[in-house]
Amino acid sequence: MFQSFEVTSKPEDGPARLARLRVEITREGLDGFLVPRADAHQGEYVAPRDARLAWLTGFTGSAGFCAVLADPAGVFVDGRYRTQVKSQVDLAHFSPVDWPEVQLGEWLKEALPNGGSVGFDPWLHTQSELDKLEEALAESAIEMRPMANLVDRVWAERPAKSNGKIIAHPIEFAGESSASKRTRLAKVITDHGAQSAVITLPDSICWLLNIRGSDIERNPVVQGFAILHEDARVDLFTTPEKASDLPTDADIHLQDWANFTPALQALNGPVMVDQGSAPIEVGNILRAAGTEIIYAQDPCILPKARKNTIEIAGARAAHLRDGVAMVQFLAWLNDAAPKGGLHEIDVVQKLEGFRQATNALRDISFETICGAGPNGAIIHYRVNTDSNRAISGGELLLVDSGGQYRDGTTDITRTVAVGTVGAEEKACFTRVLQGMIAISRARFPKGVTGRDLDPLARYPLWLAGQDFDHGTGHGVGSYLSVHEGPQRISRLSEVPLKAGMILSNEPGYYREGAFGIRIENLIVVQDAPMLEGADARDMLAFETLAYVPIDRRLIVADMLSGGEREWLDVYHARTLEMLGPLVKGDVRDWLVAACAPLSACNSRL
Repeated sequence: MFQSFEVTSKPEDGPARLARLRVEITREGLDGFLVPRADAHQGEYVAPRDARLAWLTGFTGSAGFCAVLADPAGVFVDGRYRTQVKSQVDLAHFSPVDWPEVQLGEWLKEALPNGGSVGFDPWLHTQSELDKLEEALAESAIEMRPMANLVDRVWAERPAKSNGKIIAHPIEFAGESSASKRTRLAKVITDHGAQSAVITLPDSICWLLNIRGSDIERNPVVQGFAILHEDARVDLFTTPEKASDLPTDADIHLQDWANFTPALQALNGPVMVDQGSAPIEVGNILRAAGTEIIYAQDPCILPKARKNTIEIAGARAAHLRDGVAMVQFLAWLNDAAPKGGLHEIDVVQKLEGFRQATNALRDISFETICGAGPNGAIIHYRVNTDSNRAISGGELLLVDSGGQYRDGTTDITRTVAVGTVGAEEKACFTRVLQGMIAISRARFPKGVTGRDLDPLARYPLWLAGQDFDHGTGHGVGSYLSVHEGPQRISRLSEVPLKAGMILSNEPGYYREGAFGIRIENLIVVQDAPMLEGADARDMLAFETLAYVPIDRRLIVADMLSGGEREWLDVYHARTLEMLGPLVKGDVRDWLVAACAPLSACNSRL
């Protein structure tokens, strides 16, 4: 099993750790200290040694931060985690703060009306982040002070760095050689008038060098820093022993972590630095050396997001393989759940077993979210031995899961009925389905951003006075991070969608203490075919990658338009066409019934 179920959050540990940190804050003459979720690489997921926020507070979500003052200690979380945080932190000592509705600058000004000094680790924050905060504090007497990390000072048993092996990502999966990528991006560097670019995001480095690793659970990335030069040479700073199995390349110079700062000091400028992802300290080191900085986006970000034809073909193959595992799982669940005795952990283990049986699974792409009844309303719920709820009749079961395969990364959510559920659950499910269909069917002009499309997924819910507190979709890597930027479908996204980008399409609805609903497929942006009589303008559309039945028992057919019904029936017919030949016996019988047209009724469902 890749997934484990131990209890990782212990709210009772937080108060003593907080007290020790406050002693250090006082010793340094500070009024506060910031503890972010992020590590020095600014990835969404962190290694155990970098999980400072979770160690201090107990909160294990993938985004957030804590502002520790003498009183209070605010834990800032977005809408995905507002239910979760209340169960993971000691609420007598930590105060959840709704973020981004409440911004850190305003919160600090209210908490420190007479001013003060707030410390932060410049390796764990970006220049963009600091600029925004200092702008908000401009009229206050609050000073932000860079310093060594105070959490590390009080974390006595901090884990060691990961030393997982680095492996090559073959061109049969990458679709382009590292040399070709480096040459392309070297031109981007010279076009910016720079001589080199500092790259700090692990997935950018892995994409550029066609390597993969195991430094972060569930994400096959190598932690390190890189400098790409104008002549396409790369200096890679990591633990050299991890790369002992890689073929040598004269243009890739492997160095130890300790050499990164001296290498920055020795660079001739100008140097490209991404102010949205590089640590502040990178800029500090360059400026101290008198080196000119050009702030520009990480040159890997957009090319990595736009998958080539080989990567898209790999994504299709990975989803077909994963779809078979999902259908086997859903057929099993359909038979096993009514008999009783199942718990959430049983479901997670069984699903992972079907994926393991493909003999192609490298890892799960994230901890499987399996929420029964009210646990489904915890958007990023992770079942453990304490929370392991029975699968009961009359409830919804939300299962969000995915796999890491050499040819692609998958992420899919299905919400299913266990027994007979109420009319309200069905109506909410149908609205969520309508939003997912709207995104799937969308055609849009080039230049449209994810923010422009996000309302399509919410409109059916809005009509009922409902909504969900997360984005509609995130970018997905190619055997890389399951959450990838810059593309997303979100109110916050200003990045135009481009052909080749893979995204999730996952509207939802959550009623705290009752149920959660989410339906998710991965989709890829493609050029839209011309329509007869259409304007002569370039349009884009989505190709659906995931084909797995959607629970027809939860659909209120009369709520759907003719176009929505047609889309669903075509989707299910395509699902049966693709997966039918790959399954047998009872599984195929279940699949045939699950993919029947919406007007059909089958007692096996």
